Order: sequence, then structure tokens, then C-alpha cells
Amino acid sequence: MLKFALVGCGRIAKRHSELLGLNQIKNARLVSVCDIVVDKAKKIGEQFKIPYYTDMDEMMQKEKIDVVSVLTESGNHASHVINLAKYGKHILVEKPMALTIDSADDMIMACAKNNCLLFVVNQNRFNLPIIKLKEALDAGRFGKLFLGTVRVRWTRRQEYYNQANWRGTWAMDGGVLTNQAVHYIDLLEWMMGRVDSVFAKGIHALADIEAEDAAAVILKFRNGGLGIIEATTATRPKDLEGSISILGEKGSVEVGGFAVNKIVHWNFEEANDTDNEVMEKYSVNPPNVYGFGHQAYYEHVVDCILNNKSLLVDGLEGRKNVELLSAIYESMEIRKEVFLRFKPEKCKLGSRL
Repeated sequence: MLKFALVGCGRIAKRHSELLGLNQIKNARLVSVCDIVVDKAKKIGEQFKIPYYTDMDEMMQKEKIDVVSVLTESGNHASHVINLAKYGKHILVEKPMALTIDSADDMIMACAKNNCLLFVVNQNRFNLPIIKLKEALDAGRFGKLFLGTVRVRWTRRQEYYNQANWRGTWAMDGGVLTNQAVHYIDLLEWMMGRVDSVFAKGIHALADIEAEDAAAVILKFRNGGLGIIEATTATRPKDLEGSISILGEKGSVEVGGFAVNKIVHWNFEEANDTDNEVMEKYSVNPPNVYGFGHQAYYEHVVDCILNNKSLLVDGLEGRKNVELLSAIYESMEIRKEVFLRFKPEKCKLGSRL
């Protein structure tokens, strides 16, 4: 039985604590939580009748813990993971793993030095429609890939940003691309392969925040294909979609719904016996934009630790998202195409001015 602790008891902690605290993950249980705001920690601690703390070091020293889930603000992920790594316990960190490439590298090194596994939460990879899409891709059913697109059209009103002063800031959060669309950006690169270059534009559509609440990005992939990212939290009056489309010479697939949970189109020139079942079996609406993937992700984490399995999204894999986001924001600032494997100069993400 792996003993899990949570550091950070904000919005996303509800999902994590319910999975672990209500015994929905086999061979895992929640043993303690921590947040610098005592009322937040106390609420979850009392709900599941476990110890709660306001100091992560005190918690790590007093409790028997196998895995720590870092659910704090994005801008604090790096410092918290690096601090926790010294205890030699495995670490799970929410998206994005960091806001700068250097911070991501420091996290990877700290975990490697202390022999702890670093898991980055990209739970949408575990959505059933996404699994079927990746299986078709790996089987070569698409042939040559030439276009991949993601669309995140969600609603976050000003009240959402006003709930916490770090939301929408460059130092701690970033904009819609970093906070909401990062999962979809991860899926796009996972399907299409590494990115060569990006050209991006971002605007303040409706929200009064430092970073963008609407963005459009054109990507060029190493395989010669193109990609498009469309993302906004200014959709009104409600969430519209979170989707991905992959187009190749032999087939086209769109996974839509509001959290890549519904197969909208599944078309291949060469049909197989399972195609007729896909539309019916792999289109289930989740209760919220988080989807069903967190449970499968935690099951994957437990399997990796107990059975020495390979990590699907480790620190190096999570770093790809950080590098791509940095290039996108660099492009916004210099108003030019940016090639990856670069050193950010104008990128504001993660800056603490």
C-alpha cells in the first residue's frame, strides 16, 4: 500500500483527494495533506480524518509517506519539488511541471540525485478516446501525418481569476495556454511528434489579467506536418469544447466533447473490424473538464512504482511542454517564428519582475 500526501489544497486538490481518500485507487491511500492556508488543509484533513499541516517539511519529517503530489501554483512547482526531493520520496506534480526550462531541468536533476521518480500529470493521455487514437496512430493507420489541431474553448470569467491573485500572472501561472490548454498541447505533440518551430499571437479578449486569455499558434513539426493551437477562456456563455484532430494521408480522426472525451469522427480508408464499435464505446461525457484521466493516471503511477514499469510522462517528457510553451511566448513577444532548442530571451512566462 503506497502512502500519498498532498502539498497544495486548492481547486485541483479536490479531485486528487477524493480519488486517494475514497480508496478509488488500488494499493494507494491518502495519509496527510499540507497547505500554507490552514483552513484549506484542515478542510481536506478533517474530511478524510488524516493529519494536516501548513509546513511541508514538518509533514515529511513526521509522516510515513511514499509519494507526494505537488498541487501548488504552477510558479511554485519547481521550488516545492526540489525541496521535497531531498526526502527521497517519489513525486507527482500537476501541469505544467514548471514555468521555465531551467526550472524544469533543476527539478529533473534534483529527483535524479535523490533517486525519486518524477511523474508529471498529463491525465488526458489516459482518456479512452485518446488511447484509441494513439493505438491507431502507432498501428500506422494514418500513414503520413500532415495536420494536427487542438481547440480549447472554455469559460473562465473574471471571478475565476479574482479568486486567487496568482491566476493569470506571468510569475505564477501564465495564460490560457499554460493553465488550461497545456494538456491539449501535450496531446498534440504526443501524436504529431517533436516541434521544429512556432509562430504565435495572444490577446486579452475579456479577462483583466497579465497573460493572454485567447491565443492562436501555428506549429511546424519535424515530420513536415503543420499544427494549429486555438485556445481561449473567453468563450461565452459556457464551455464549448476541448478537442484534437489528427489528419493523415489514410485517415482522419477528431476527438471532441468538452474534455477530449467523445470521438466525433473516425474515418480510415482501410477499415477494420473494430471501427464500428469505436463511436459507441468511446464517447462518454465526464462530469467536468478534468475528465476521467486522473484515476487512470494514479493507477499508472502505482503500477510504475510497485511493478517497476516505465513512466509515460516523466520529467523529461514534461519538459517538452515547458520548452514548447516558452517558444510560444517568445514568439508572441518578438512577433516572429521561433525555432525550438533555443534560449528564451523575451519570454515572460515564469518571470518575477
